[in-house]
Amino acid sequence: MQTIKAKREAAPPAAEITRPCNPEDLGVRKHDEGPGKSEGLAVDDFLARCSWYGNLTDGQREIVKRDCFDRSYSPGAIACHRGDAVDHWLGVIEGIVKVDTASKKGRVVTFAGIPAGSWFGEGSVLKEEPRAYSVTAVRDSRLAFMPRSTFLWLLENSHTFSRYVIDQLNARCGYYIGLVQNLRIHEAPARVAFCLTELFNRQLYPATAMTLGFSQEEIGRLSGLSRQNANRALRTLADAGLILAEYGAVHILDLEGLREFAHSED
Repeated sequence: MQTIKAKREAAPPAAEITRPCNPEDLGVRKHDEGPGKSEGLAVDDFLARCSWYGNLTDGQREIVKRDCFDRSYSPGAIACHRGDAVDHWLGVIEGIVKVDTASKKGRVVTFAGIPAGSWFGEGSVLKEEPRAYSVTAVRDSRLAFMPRSTFLWLLENSHTFSRYVIDQLNARCGYYIGLVQNLRIHEAPARVAFCLTELFNRQLYPATAMTLGFSQEEIGRLSGLSRQNANRALRTLADAGLILAEYGAVHILDLEGLREFAHSED
């Protein structure tokens, strides 16, 4: 038994990491140029702010720091394509990204907006299936990449990390159940209010700023509405003193009031 335990707890070898960027993508993606070249919050500092990271052992933290890396993306750049192999768990160091997909006819559906301070994609890492969605930068953004092998090793060897991932999956499942209910029974203003307030879910998005860098079109996609209907819904929320909408951003003025509005039709 001791031999088996030692084998399970052995650190994963330094990964031959498959970087999620190719040279031909340089026209649409901004790349870091090696260690120390990225501006803003360092990957190590970003990790230190994550709740799950602080509960790891010293040895586990060293392995995570060794294996994680970052990439920067301009607005509209695709960090991960639908159909790609899922080789990494993703964290948003800076900016905002969206998780979306497009039909063959070009209709785009946005599943979620992911603000800075958040990790996502754990379900895709676990399933060993091609990625079912694209990840696109909404504004200048920087992502952290943890190799799948490191993620799975942590699941095997850290009870607290496993608990964190379970909580993530549970919260994400709760979000999508609430989203389906919201889309089917609520009017447009309540649908927009729900999608905005869910960006402040403390489990999924622990560091969301009160200013959200989403356009009216993106808010419409999150809410299942046309841009025109989303615009009218935002005006309703603004008239109620809950938000302040401007070009390319929404400022949250009363988060609790917005939550109450989102569920006023339940």
